[in-house]
Amino acid sequence: MHAIVRGLALTKISPNALTFIGLLINVVAAALFGMASPEDRVRMFLYAGLVIIGAGIFDMVDGRVARATNQVTTFGAFFDSVIDRYSDVALFFGLLVYYARANRLFYLLLVAFVMTSSVMVSYTRARAEALIGQCKVGFMERPERIVLVIIGALFERWGAMAPVLWVLAVFSTITVIHRIRYTYQQTHSMALTLDSVPAHSTQAQESEAQKRVSMPS
Repeated sequence: MHAIVRGLALTKISPNALTFIGLLINVVAAALFGMASPEDRVRMFLYAGLVIIGAGIFDMVDGRVARATNQVTTFGAFFDSVIDRYSDVALFFGLLVYYARANRLFYLLLVAFVMTSSVMVSYTRARAEALIGQCKVGFMERPERIVLVIIGALFERWGAMAPVLWVLAVFSTITVIHRIRYTYQQTHSMALTLDSVPAHSTQAQESEAQKRVSMPS
């Protein structure tokens, strides 16, 4: 990985370009999912899993290249987060197309739910951190989701994608609930702190006024 980062740093390529290339590779993986049929799904899913691994390399090196070339920017972090959401949605959209073409309505709905809950995992963190500064609670982060999709794709020969989708659905939902609860606790605590400040300030002012009145002239 260090050798890859050094090589990319020497090319002067923009870290944002690396992020976008990762998205394009994930779109290829999504297309492989979508083009699969029940007859050749094992082979197509295997190809898709390998392509996702390739895209993951770009996901891992873009930030490191930015730091190595002193190109770390606020916009770069924003752009990386946005492109990651597109990559996630693209992969699940490919699975949606596969299950639609295979006439498997239940798993079509399950993938739609997983796609929604995955977006909500990221959204709840973004909104929470706009309010409380930091919200890293919960298990099902993006790396865990991608690893599970890769496992499901590579081991579809044994029907791995179906249980992977169930795991994603359950734990993504738990993560969203966990973040909502954590944010509620933090904002509630902040509200209590803010409410107590004026009270203490008023008490201090009244105490100071009483001291002044009691002091001899």
